[in-house]
Amino acid sequence: MNIQNTIESKVKEGFLALYNIEIPTVEFQATRKEFEGDITVVVFPLLRYKKGNPVQIGEDLGKYVVENIPQITNYNVVKGFLNLVIEDAFYTNFFNSVLENAYYGFVAPSADEKAMMVEYSSPNTNKPLHLGHVRNNLLGYSVAEIMKASGKKVYKTQIINDRGIHICKSMLAWETYGNGETPESTGLKGDKLVGNYYVKFDQEYKKEIAQLIAKGKTEEEAKKQAPLLVAAQQMLLKWEAGDEKVVALWKEMNAWVYSGFEVTYKNMGVDFDTLYYESNTYLLGKDVVAQGIEKGVFYKKEDGSVWCDLTADGLDEKIVLRSDGTAVYMTQDIGTAIQRVKDFPDVGGMVYTVGNEQDYHFQVLFLILKKLGFDWAKQLHHLSYGMVDLPSGKMKSREGTVVDADELMLEMTATAKEISEELGKLDGYSEEEKNELYKTIGLGALKYFILKVDPKKRILFDPKSSVDFQGNTGPFIQYTYARIQSIIRKAAFDYSKPVVIDLHEKEKELLKQLEIYPEAIQQAATNYSPAIIANYTYDLVKEFNSFYQNVSILGEEDQDKKIFRVQLAKKVADTIKSAFSLLGIQVPERM
Repeated sequence: MNIQNTIESKVKEGFLALYNIEIPTVEFQATRKEFEGDITVVVFPLLRYKKGNPVQIGEDLGKYVVENIPQITNYNVVKGFLNLVIEDAFYTNFFNSVLENAYYGFVAPSADEKAMMVEYSSPNTNKPLHLGHVRNNLLGYSVAEIMKASGKKVYKTQIINDRGIHICKSMLAWETYGNGETPESTGLKGDKLVGNYYVKFDQEYKKEIAQLIAKGKTEEEAKKQAPLLVAAQQMLLKWEAGDEKVVALWKEMNAWVYSGFEVTYKNMGVDFDTLYYESNTYLLGKDVVAQGIEKGVFYKKEDGSVWCDLTADGLDEKIVLRSDGTAVYMTQDIGTAIQRVKDFPDVGGMVYTVGNEQDYHFQVLFLILKKLGFDWAKQLHHLSYGMVDLPSGKMKSREGTVVDADELMLEMTATAKEISEELGKLDGYSEEEKNELYKTIGLGALKYFILKVDPKKRILFDPKSSVDFQGNTGPFIQYTYARIQSIIRKAAFDYSKPVVIDLHEKEKELLKQLEIYPEAIQQAATNYSPAIIANYTYDLVKEFNSFYQNVSILGEEDQDKKIFRVQLAKKVADTIKSAFSLLGIQVPERM
């Protein structure tokens, strides 16, 4: 139990002992610099449970806490704030207890706890991954890693949208205009080649619409009757009927795309434990509809279509089967969720990383699964996130105006190179080392910029400002890590044994920040928010830099103090590396 948990427990106990009132929570904040203290209990929220003078309540609680927690040596009350002073020995004992713990902050999963499945990426096989996919992948991967660190067993998965009219559009355009082009013959990644034909389809389709309008058709008629769209619809029917030629082309073009995706995922640093394909799942769920009708969860209309009435829950009526017996996306998602638990019986919940335009869809999906009686449906979460905008405006895949994920990563590396060369601190590096460093800095900048923002918020992404070596950026934190490595390389003495010293104020502040790392991981897991880890790390780095500027490390004459400060710097570096690993970001040994 960390000190905050101990204080919370005693404040609750004290409130009950003093006033015979139970309180559910205790609110904390860091003590303001101008007052004595290490942690502050905010008294004002407690006035909801007991009316009175907040200063007097603070005094009562302060006395109780000092009498009942040996590590609290003093207190003071400023208005409605109870400032508590924690003895130095608590922090030095804490530090020495975690000094050699390589997995500090991480919790091992317990054998009896259910696993979680985290879905992210889920691309279409008619185009390459773009900037929106970058945020999706980085969020999903990071949340999975954070949940693992918090003590959960996690499976990472994606569902690949490999069927449907949009896939047939790329196939038809390649068949019509491709002249047998392949990734090998063009030198293009397979996903890029297929994506080009998706754009080509749209260009030619628009020409056909214009021609039909010129012949007197309305725009709506022209869109429906354009020969290319009609041919794509026929191709989809052939695919669904198992036409050998169409299925062979579908398999070949999808294989090109998968090899392209693989390269992008590797460069991005994300991975998956299992894959699902829509071509295998699109018929799932139809059997569940029949069971749902029996249970009274669904009902059939006169035209034969099947619906779920959610109006009593504040939602609307949702179709789950069309009158011709075909499924809708909702049916498929119901079936896929059930299938995943069949495939992985230890799964007790799922996280879906999908943009906020699908908020309503997931509200409905989760509610239907609960109504169908699945226990694990109580542990379903939609990791909803805002779009990523660029200074140049919105992206449109059909028109080919997307920001390609591969090109973005290359641009980030190039920007990191440009800024690093301007700073001119890479003497003695080989070209290979420089290029590796540029990639580490560039991708670190991209990932940190995206992950430091609360997932629900929209992002305006500016590549240049993200690769800044000052402020709340990935490179600033990486640079601090590299600076600490330099200190450690110069520490030519044995600093392995624990020591006990009187703490400098800056050392104590840094230890306080280190001590809350496990809590930051748990909070980030509970809130599905990598932003909590990103901003924790930035606060840790700011605290270290303040310590570094105010306290001599290698120049300290007292040997025990020097040992302690090197140990402290090393633990900060280890924690930066650990926290950044949860964000999928690497740290360089030198910069």
